[in-house]
Amino acid sequence: MFIDVYAIQNVPPCNINRDDTGTPKTAIYGGALRARVSSQAWKRAMRESFPSMLGADELGVRTKKAVSLVADKITEVSPEMSERAMDYAEAVLKAAGVKVKESKRAGSDSGSPVTEYLLFISRSEIAKLADIAVNHFGAGEDPSSISKELKKEVSAAFHGTQALDIALFGRMLADSPDLNVDAAAQVAHAISVDKITQEYDFFTAIDDCVSEDNAGAAMIETNGFNSSTLYRYATVNVDSLLCQLGDVKAAACGARAFIEAFATSMPTGKQNSFANKTLPNALLVSIRNGGPINAVSAFEVPVRATADSSISHQAEEKLADSIRSFETSFGQSPKRAMWLATDGGGEQLRSYGEETDFVGMLAAVEDEVMAYGEGD
Repeated sequence: MFIDVYAIQNVPPCNINRDDTGTPKTAIYGGALRARVSSQAWKRAMRESFPSMLGADELGVRTKKAVSLVADKITEVSPEMSERAMDYAEAVLKAAGVKVKESKRAGSDSGSPVTEYLLFISRSEIAKLADIAVNHFGAGEDPSSISKELKKEVSAAFHGTQALDIALFGRMLADSPDLNVDAAAQVAHAISVDKITQEYDFFTAIDDCVSEDNAGAAMIETNGFNSSTLYRYATVNVDSLLCQLGDVKAAACGARAFIEAFATSMPTGKQNSFANKTLPNALLVSIRNGGPINAVSAFEVPVRATADSSISHQAEEKLADSIRSFETSFGQSPKRAMWLATDGGGEQLRSYGEETDFVGMLAAVEDEVMAYGEGD
């Protein structure tokens, strides 16, 4: 079973996801320039909203400081091992195939061991690794020599029940593929349904303490920005989520949290300059027993506002019509389809599925996953 979630979201002048020049990211689609927000940026925003919905023990952390996190847990479990906790933590991570090096960053972290890359690791995995370290090195094993038994236990620690965000977004380590986790969710790059033009804001800053006979600016700069109506899409593989979390209730709550985070989060780039935090104008959810369907082709021809119809309203109607056309053409009718729209929706949305509010939509997603997981 798959859960497809679609959003039409109007965004005012903003620069929420920049390229290497500081300009908002774009893409050419249908021969027209579109605003773009990368999936990585939005997934980061979603992950940052999870702690308000779920407990810390259900989530992971992406960091180069995994050695310190494991060492802190070792000290917590066995205070008498605190003096060499970093050595023990480094040993168990190396046993997993994770490369560790000495930090070259200035400050208090200088010289401390860090992983060579960001490691997505769950709180439960940190606790398991600490317990393994205590059991082995507390018994007198030398951390400089990694036994086969240690490698076996460490590998098992990374193959238990996953944290929700790791299960959803996956984990990839080129040097240690045994630790890889296939993502249960896919998030598309958001693109605008309308053709955009990049714009630039020229601004100055004045020194408050400058002398009265100095009328010059203390700083002159430009900010790139654009405004658009975004099409956003993501899908969740429920079977994969159930398998990785190992619990029907956890998967149901996880699917609900994913939809909630998808709808309510936003990347924070230049947020203080533009105050561009908006919510979707329309949100559609299709629960399918077939494969997922990204209906982006609804916007291959850019949408333009008319005297009596906004871009957002036209986009939600075109989206609903496109989804139903794909379903009809390929015989992939959804198990359940729901929608909400701040403008009340039009003819196409109303024929797409059942109208609901956000709370009702979240509850319905949770119920559907529970019923599927329990075999109802």
